[in-house]
Amino acid sequence: MNQWGGKAKGTLLGYKIFIFFIKKVGIRSAYFVLYFVALYYFLFLWKSNKAIYYYFKQRLKYSFLKSIVSVYRSYFTFGQTLIDKIAISSGLREKFTYEFDGIETLKKVLADKNGGIFISAHMGNFEIAQKFFADIDINLQINVVSAYKEPNIIEEYLNNVKTDKGAEKYIYIKDDLSHVFEMNNALFNNELICFTGDRYYEGSKTLETDLLGKKAKFPMGTFLIASRLKVPVVFVYVMKERNLHYHLYAREATVKHRDAQALLESYIRSVETMIEKYPLQWFNYFDFWKD
Repeated sequence: MNQWGGKAKGTLLGYKIFIFFIKKVGIRSAYFVLYFVALYYFLFLWKSNKAIYYYFKQRLKYSFLKSIVSVYRSYFTFGQTLIDKIAISSGLREKFTYEFDGIETLKKVLADKNGGIFISAHMGNFEIAQKFFADIDINLQINVVSAYKEPNIIEEYLNNVKTDKGAEKYIYIKDDLSHVFEMNNALFNNELICFTGDRYYEGSKTLETDLLGKKAKFPMGTFLIASRLKVPVVFVYVMKERNLHYHLYAREATVKHRDAQALLESYIRSVETMIEKYPLQWFNYFDFWKD
């Protein structure tokens, strides 16, 4: 994906420790442990440090000191979203509160009974979105489009911890293009298809445009498919705020049919709006701009 060659860091023991604190002591106790884990990342993950420092210093134009502090705060915030995701999937949904900006957009999409496409980004905590929708009388099924990968021991452990097994559905991209038929079937059933638009798979075709004042590449397939299927396209983000509170945003894209570049431009404007509000929650820890 957008030249992201690394893997998520962490060990099975580390996850077990966090889950112990989440379940036995409380979510905020896990946040306390996170101060030290984030410090380790800050001190020793030089490659990702360099990439995210560039984001703060060169793209957001922060001062040297503010950029350095923001690198640590970014790791800490990312860790909080992971803890929250585990807590919510483990049956602690009632510990969190939320507000929704754009609920009528989603209700309209579902009422039309043609399905729809979500495009999100690697920011905030979109993976918990479905856990909140049921509380606002929206019963929907989200199909996450993803590259297939063999589950590792950490993912298997986390799946065993979940109390909401089977809540998510995945459509895996395959060489035989069978994923296209799965997408059409999901839309026929008035389900939603979710893409992330800010990383591309190595070797895939891309589109290019400015993000935060500098050219970057984005996955052509996401915007080509979304612009050609005659269904609504909605930009959706789930952003973390203070005191175990989340803010869900939904905005329908309004662009011409089959205009993938225009859809990308509209998406970038929405991403930049979210970055302006939540600069610490853009979690792309690699050389995104090739600079």
